[in-house]
Amino acid sequence: MVHHIVMWKFKPEIEEERKPELKKAMKENLCSLLGKVPGLLTVEFVEQPLPSSTHDIALVTTLEKAEDIAVYAVHPAHVAVADTYIRPFVTERACLDYE
Repeated sequence: MVHHIVMWKFKPEIEEERKPELKKAMKENLCSLLGKVPGLLTVEFVEQPLPSSTHDIALVTTLEKAEDIAVYAVHPAHVAVADTYIRPFVTERACLDYE
């Protein structure tokens, strides 16, 4: 089993009052990938990190094997979600993958 964690900060120009709506859309659409992307076992979206955190939001996924990360990265459903609901609103992406 492999864990894939991605964290982001919102772009500075994103207004505070808009963030809850964006987080909701991000969570719904990222979680919808379960059952669509081969090898993807679990999806958790972290929308309320502790104040000590360095990033605003995170995605924590579990995949069957390390090779599934590459499949996930280019899967059309994932790319569509990332291009529509994530990338336009975030910056400073950090990623950690481990077994």
